Amino acid sequence: QMTSVERVVEYTELKNEGPWETQQHPPSDWLSQGMITFDRVNFFYNTDGPPVLKEISATFHVGIVGRTGAGKSSLVSALFRLAEPQGKIYIDGVVTSEIGLHDLRQKMSIIPQDPVLFTGTVRTNLDPFNQHRDEDLWKALEEVQLKSVVEELPGKLEAVLAESGSNFSVGQRQLVCLARAILRKNRILIIDEATANVDPRTDELIQKTIRDKFEECTVITIAHRLNTIIDSDRILVLESGTIQEFDHPFTLLQNKEGALYRMVQQTGQAESASLLESARQVS
Repeated sequence: QMTSVERVVEYTELKNEGPWETQQHPPSDWLSQGMITFDRVNFFYNTDGPPVLKEISATFHVGIVGRTGAGKSSLVSALFRLAEPQGKIYIDGVVTSEIGLHDLRQKMSIIPQDPVLFTGTVRTNLDPFNQHRDEDLWKALEEVQLKSVVEELPGKLEAVLAESGSNFSVGQRQLVCLARAILRKNRILIIDEATANVDPRTDELIQKTIRDKFEECTVITIAHRLNTIIDSDRILVLESGTIQEFDHPFTLLQNKEGALYRMVQQTGQAESASLLESARQVS
């Protein structure tokens, strides 16, 4: 039972995040473009540890690839300020470290690898702040092909989800997170390995919905499956916290000595040919 006490003590000793609110607020029309710029960003999870991102400079609307430990998820952590990065990150010209965490985080949506659902109703999981009409909730569910599933639940939108949404499959939980992002209508969507644990059909549905519903948004996709990011405007290849390559996917695949080309070749002859054709079609 002392484990619980140890965890409470551990939380009391955590370093505080940045201020939730500051005197400086972004303009009312902030995030009309969703342009993200990293300017010589270094990122540490703790002051005594090594940097997990090193001198990152990029402006993007991209897919991000790299092997385990390359720094892909750390890029997202820096963007959300889960720890304070060194250097400057701009979003539509606003330095993220100069505004409050509330102003920053409420403008970005994320679909994580492990979908986050809370014990409560379908409604509160979709719309925790009660900002949307029932028609909007049903429309979002329909767009991710969950409307019929929820209609069959006792109580429908008022149906209670079990702890962590365990009465839904992993794919269905991921689709609930996608519906939540659709409702938020934020200009920045971050997809962190969101399809790593779902079946190919759900993966295809998620990708199609993102292309249709977030066409005008900045979408940052971190993925193991190269076919998930091959149609991005640009691909950023990370290795040990540094940028190895950064360009349009078809351009990168012309370099037979490049990191992305090697990754594609390792998928096998048939898959690599399909990926090359997909990259050519969006070039």
